[in-house]
Amino acid sequence: METTKKIEFEEKKAYTILKRGMDIIGAITGLVFLSWLFLIVGVLIKLDDPKGSVFFKQIRVGKNGKEFYMYKFRSMVSDAEEKLKDLLKYNEIEGAMFKIKEDPRVTKIGKFIRKTSIDELPQLWNVLKGEMSLVGPRPPLPREVKEYTNYDKQRLLVTPGCTGLWQVSGRNSLDFTEMVELDLEYIQMRTVFFDFKIIAKTIKIILFPNDAY
Repeated sequence: METTKKIEFEEKKAYTILKRGMDIIGAITGLVFLSWLFLIVGVLIKLDDPKGSVFFKQIRVGKNGKEFYMYKFRSMVSDAEEKLKDLLKYNEIEGAMFKIKEDPRVTKIGKFIRKTSIDELPQLWNVLKGEMSLVGPRPPLPREVKEYTNYDKQRLLVTPGCTGLWQVSGRNSLDFTEMVELDLEYIQMRTVFFDFKIIAKTIKIILFPNDAY
């Protein structure tokens, strides 16, 4: 049965301005100070699988349903998308998402950069462009949004983020329904302090990874 409840949401101008400033400063700082890591990871990806590119871009759905290209370090074999249709039946998450723990498409270096969330770092470019924020709901795939209920679509009321309440509350141990609830809870509770709190928890998870695949 579809949940039709609408959340209480208000776009606060002061918060929006402060959040964007935080995003710009954070993205520029990250891109500059982590440039050495980008180089090392790029070399390792090419050594592991020379056929593919270093970066992987994929269409995602952002604020108010606007589509954009989201960037990651490539963690899968170059023909991963073609192999996806044969793996959908093994999906381990109910709802409009696809995840399997032992995905055969993931490369050796891909397992490491996923475990440490290093594969997400190129999204700092999306943050700088304003397509994403440091904190917010994860941007879904268009095929996932097609399965959304009107209740689920409320995730798209705000700019998507690199990390969020869902990611620091259990990540892959949570199902789709729980993810939506946490994202909508974040949307209603958003403050600069809350964003900093989520970023701090994210850093802790990156330093001590145990639930990423």
